Amino acid sequence: MISVKEIKESLLHLLFPHICAGCGSDLLNANASLCLKCMDAMPETGFELHPGNPVEKKFWGRLSLRSGTAQYYFTRESLMQHLMHQFKYRGNKELGLQLGRMMGISLKRSDRFNIDALIPLPLFASKEKRRGFNQSLILCEGIAEVLDVPVWKDAVMRSQHTDTQTKKGRVERWQNMEGKFVLVKPDIVAGKHLLLVDDVVTTGATLEACGAELLKAVNTKLSVATLCFAAH
Repeated sequence: MISVKEIKESLLHLLFPHICAGCGSDLLNANASLCLKCMDAMPETGFELHPGNPVEKKFWGRLSLRSGTAQYYFTRESLMQHLMHQFKYRGNKELGLQLGRMMGISLKRSDRFNIDALIPLPLFASKEKRRGFNQSLILCEGIAEVLDVPVWKDAVMRSQHTDTQTKKGRVERWQNMEGKFVLVKPDIVAGKHLLLVDDVVTTGATLEACGAELLKAVNTKLSVATLCFAAH
């Protein structure tokens, strides 16, 4: 016999369908944004386990890092591009939190990310207001659930608006980001191992500029983690 609870859940599903952000299937757990099939299809890099991986190589000679990683490979017209669009531009924060938790699980299984705090890459205030949230902060909140470390969202600020990086070359990207971040709480981050988090790394210019500002604090150690790795 069907229970009252099952009837209520069926009606709620009809009125507010809970579907996978990747494929649209309704065969997923109640608290999940992705079905098992899509999670299995996401192209993991495994970078968190390997020193000298492609993320770390991007910063060799440019930024002093303890470790670096990216969770998934990003390619155009792919599942990851679709998920990034759902998260960043369609405002699917629950998806972002789940992706952050998945990052946290990968970081936890590595012995290279023994961090003290998470730093979300800041957005310029007007851009964050227009979007309604900072995607890097949402990822940090998901990671923090797994690693049980604090998120310090106000330690560094974006002081100036920057033009989009999308169509710029590597040198232009660095020039566009130079001097755009300000360390506002050096005493808090001093002596700590920080994990700087963003949604995607391409040339690394934005992470480099923000990371260099964080490293101005005394005895600070820095690692970086992004959701996606995109070849430039």
